[in-house]
Amino acid sequence: MEEASEQNQKQKKSVPVLPWMRSPIDVTLIDECLLNLLPFLDPRLEVALQKMGITSLFPVQVGVWQETIGPGSFERDLCINSPTGSGKTLAYALPIVQMLSTRAVRCLRALVVLPTRDLALQVKEVFSAIAPAVGLSVGLAVGQSSIADEISELIKRPKLEAGICYDPEAPLLHLQSSVDILVATPGRLMDHINSTNGFTLEHLSYLVVDETDRLLREAYQSWLPTVLQLTRSSGGDLRSLFPHISTFLPSTFGSLKTIRRSGVERGFKGKAYPRLVKMVLSATLTQDPSKLAQLDLHHPLLLTTGQRRYRLPERLESFQLICESKLKPLYLVALLQTLQGEKCIVFTSSVESTHRLCTLLNFFGDLQIKIKEYSGLQRQSVRSKALKAFRAGDIQVLVSSDAMTRGMDVEGVTNVINYDIPAYIKTYIHRAGRTARAGQAGRCCTLLRKDEVKRFKKMLQKADNNSCLVYSVPSDSIELLRSAYTSALEKLKESVESESYKKRKIKFKSSRMVKRKELNNSKV
Repeated sequence: MEEASEQNQKQKKSVPVLPWMRSPIDVTLIDECLLNLLPFLDPRLEVALQKMGITSLFPVQVGVWQETIGPGSFERDLCINSPTGSGKTLAYALPIVQMLSTRAVRCLRALVVLPTRDLALQVKEVFSAIAPAVGLSVGLAVGQSSIADEISELIKRPKLEAGICYDPEAPLLHLQSSVDILVATPGRLMDHINSTNGFTLEHLSYLVVDETDRLLREAYQSWLPTVLQLTRSSGGDLRSLFPHISTFLPSTFGSLKTIRRSGVERGFKGKAYPRLVKMVLSATLTQDPSKLAQLDLHHPLLLTTGQRRYRLPERLESFQLICESKLKPLYLVALLQTLQGEKCIVFTSSVESTHRLCTLLNFFGDLQIKIKEYSGLQRQSVRSKALKAFRAGDIQVLVSSDAMTRGMDVEGVTNVINYDIPAYIKTYIHRAGRTARAGQAGRCCTLLRKDEVKRFKKMLQKADNNSCLVYSVPSDSIELLRSAYTSALEKLKESVESESYKKRKIKFKSSRMVKRKELNNSKV
């Protein structure tokens, strides 16, 4: 056994770490900063932030500001590894909006890519709260509406001036970007790249890859190499493409040019300039060199929160509840009852488990707790409705698959319960990070069988968390729930059978329709 553990340690040490990751900037050494003391902040943005209830910036936000607007001046691409709830969205949104506030012509200059629609909607809200204050427009491309509706929001035809002769062959005269900043999911982004006339990344200056490890793990139609390839091109100068452009374009169009020359940029040789600035972020940023190489980072700088790779929110309390496997739902119900209506997210290991557990809980009689499901099995509109009700406090408990583990910010969530033990420390960190956000306190309780305790303890050690307290539920409260549990299980069985029958019926109908079509086609 000792030899095996020594071999494992050697293997861990042999994992290559990129040189720039060995000397990160520790943002925990940076103090919070009042807005009125933040250097170079546009007064209009200060007012917009105050309207959001923000009077100071968190350490990670100050650290990013210093490396972008401050002395760093966007000289290097930034990799930000910071716990969930530490303020990463505003950390990149604020400097990008500040830098684009002086733009003369509207075109797409900043692209933010996120793995899910819900997360993209959340990030778009942050940009929309500050960008209009400096005259910038923010767009959304996530497939929530039809692609035609999205195109009408993202692309516009310019107003033509009377008495001026325009060349109908000049494509740039017909279609322009309606937005300066676009928040997108990879699939819908590729739809626009491949099929939307007038959609171009030609003038892109900033690329943000949020939840980087997930976006790098899943290919999403090769969106990343496509984006990088499109922005590596020379971009083009309108005057070189159209020599007589100044004679028929308004004077403001003269500033619309993006020439990416290879040359010297403040001591960095052989790079295109002005280059595409990249910011990549995650609470569990990968260290895999092959994955990070996909981003083609420019002299990257790593910002972290301490020496440890995995960190939990500072004011998070961790608990473990040991329970009998067959009575696990009873322990969960007893635990929910003790929370007395506090906002809580219950995580399961799969969408199927989420659906069955939520159905079972709602069959318990007289719980007086409103419980809803949130999973990938649901339509987007159903998920959005549940999330809205949860935010408003109309629902106290949300039973979720890991669809909600990353980045989602719901104010007032004081409790997270792991009904199923997470498989990896990364998953635990993202789940636990739904509470104790932005300096607030929160609790995370994990339900465990006896044979899972050792594995769970070993997992938490990776995040240097040895203070996981044991929570106990009185045995008499479990006994009181037994009869209600038996009844709920019977109802769940009936519900599952009914759902299975409906699915078989739908499948049978669809197969018959297919056969009819094939028969009709053969007759023709």
